[in-house]
Amino acid sequence: MLWWTFLVAKRAKSFAVPVGRLSKADKELIIVATSAVNRCPYCVVAHGALHRIYSKQPALADQVIVNWKLADLSDRDLAMLEFALAVCRADNITEEHFQKLERHGFDREDAWDIGMISAFFAMSNRIAHYINLRPNKEFYTMGRTPGGEKEEEA
Repeated sequence: MLWWTFLVAKRAKSFAVPVGRLSKADKELIIVATSAVNRCPYCVVAHGALHRIYSKQPALADQVIVNWKLADLSDRDLAMLEFALAVCRADNITEEHFQKLERHGFDREDAWDIGMISAFFAMSNRIAHYINLRPNKEFYTMGRTPGGEKEEEA
């Protein structure tokens, strides 16, 4: 079991360090989609804000939260989220899943990263539910206004 702990800890560093072909925006989009499926308000709002900041796309995270299948996703992003959510739902992952990712430029290491992010946040979502974690007020407006400034209160 020690080897598993080592692997997870080693790969967890990839959230902060650019490793592989997943951008920070890609990673946040995976987290948003996973957290939306798991109905985790804290992670949806906080990571939606980070996705808006990293991607410079103020509406995409909201679209994914409401219905990822109807969001303005590229074919690449759609394949990435389909794989992430298969992991999130604990579907049986088959060779077809990997082949679909490969058709969109992902390799097995990218698949590992996508799967680990989804699995880790599926667990994190449950912890956030357990401790009744709520989003900080600032997260709701982050990345929605020019320069990431807060909107003025009415």
